Amino acid sequence: MGRFLILVLALAGLWLLLSGYFDKPLLLAFGAGSVLFAAYLARRAGILDHDSVPARLFPGVLGYWMWLGGEIGKANMIVIRHALAVEPKLSPKLFLVPNPPKSTVGKATFANSITLTPGTVSVDLREDAILVHALTEELADVAAITDMGVRVAKIEGRG
Repeated sequence: MGRFLILVLALAGLWLLLSGYFDKPLLLAFGAGSVLFAAYLARRAGILDHDSVPARLFPGVLGYWMWLGGEIGKANMIVIRHALAVEPKLSPKLFLVPNPPKSTVGKATFANSITLTPGTVSVDLREDAILVHALTEELADVAAITDMGVRVAKIEGRG
């Protein structure tokens, strides 16, 4: 029941944030109905497990997002420097980084964090590693990307 309530609150908050309707009773009723119906369907489909609604992860996620924002900013500067260079020194590279998170949410978060960082893309998600494409040697920093995975594993309580 707790996961159902968390899902309802999260969906309602997202709906309010994206719709912007706070003062129209009919639209609020339609929004509430759609949120409850979507949560009911999720419960009936049996997808409200510890991976789909990871309530224990919420406290650590905010700090991770702030750290990730800083890393995205640093990588942006590197990509901008190469994009504006008269003769860019691009050196595309594929490499494997270890995949420390154990849960499916952790693995997906780690892979998505790599892809969100400019100049890097997660190409293949494996059980114990992620194949990453980097735009330059500078962005192909295995130690820094592995640190990202360790931080995700710490959030899920396995680091």
